Amino acid sequence: MHFVFYTHSVVSDWNHGNAHFQRGIMRELVANGHHALALEPADGWSRSNLLAEQGPFAVERFRKDFPELMPVTYDASFDHEAWIAKADVVIVHEWTDPDLVARIGRAKLNGGKFTLLFHDTHHRAVSATQSISALNLEHYDGVLVFGEALRESYLRAGWGRRAFTWHEAADERLFKPSPEVDAVSDLVWVGNWGDDERSAEIHEFLVAPARELGLSGTVHGVRYPAQARAALADAGLRHEGWIANADVPKAFARHRVTVHIPRRPYRDHLPGIPTIRIFEALACGIPLVSAPWSDVEELFRPGKDFLFARDGSEMRQHLRDVLHDTGLAKALAAAGLETILARHTCRRRADELFDILAACGNRHAVDGVPTREAAA
Repeated sequence: MHFVFYTHSVVSDWNHGNAHFQRGIMRELVANGHHALALEPADGWSRSNLLAEQGPFAVERFRKDFPELMPVTYDASFDHEAWIAKADVVIVHEWTDPDLVARIGRAKLNGGKFTLLFHDTHHRAVSATQSISALNLEHYDGVLVFGEALRESYLRAGWGRRAFTWHEAADERLFKPSPEVDAVSDLVWVGNWGDDERSAEIHEFLVAPARELGLSGTVHGVRYPAQARAALADAGLRHEGWIANADVPKAFARHRVTVHIPRRPYRDHLPGIPTIRIFEALACGIPLVSAPWSDVEELFRPGKDFLFARDGSEMRQHLRDVLHDTGLAKALAAAGLETILARHTCRRRADELFDILAACGNRHAVDGVPTREAAA
């Protein structure tokens, strides 16, 4: 089958975690004989910031790390209708320009034979409702959302014909344990600053516990203001800025524990959506302690796959326990990895995507055409 993904960027993951899952799904499709094309704006903010900060090297890194992916940039003169004419499936991400969202819908109306899906992996449906309600999804076959709470928001508002919960997951081809790498430091966190969405939480669940316990460690992420970098340094944590997602598994392996700090809009308004970093960390077999969020969809086994910390004091205690109890650390790492491999891989999500396509009437998915035959 021929898939076209409209992405904000598949090349750049600078402050853009959505790229992780999109890359993983496309890699899974390609590995199973399908054709997957990624279209992205030439002037997208993530790609532009990555090039400004890292230079052309970052794009070369992407090509080296993900040689099977096919990104194509577009500008105002791009012939979208020609590029999607022969597609079997077109998936348009939520960051796509609203006028282009509507234009692709009109292409479907005007004879497009593809299954057309809108993909939402952000909190704007509840934090910036007007921006989503203004989108023209009339001619889309369905909406993919990364949590049940978000699906319910779409259904209540009447956005789109139907909505399907399609959680993010770990690309198990990339995110896996690295037993050959020795852990040389205590704590690692991979996460961007997030402005007011979690600045207080970063201090409570990361900076203060690390300082009070005297931990060594590393923080990867972008957009940290000077005062935040100073606070990290004061706590004994190195801030190393942007990290290519392909380098994250080794970064986890060099540390003994990691934390998960969800953004406030997800915690308060979209329960059950942990975002992708928790999937990736557990897939790498590193013990994890999480700041509060509500696992209402029972994606994990809290207390077994990872530990929940209700406040900074509990985070400090859990980190101390994991770092001083080898048996506890190994049990958490093994259980978390077990749950990821059983329930939360891109391979499993690709299977779920085909079930969704069948529900939308896609003829290849309905007929159950074998993967290689469908690709041919």
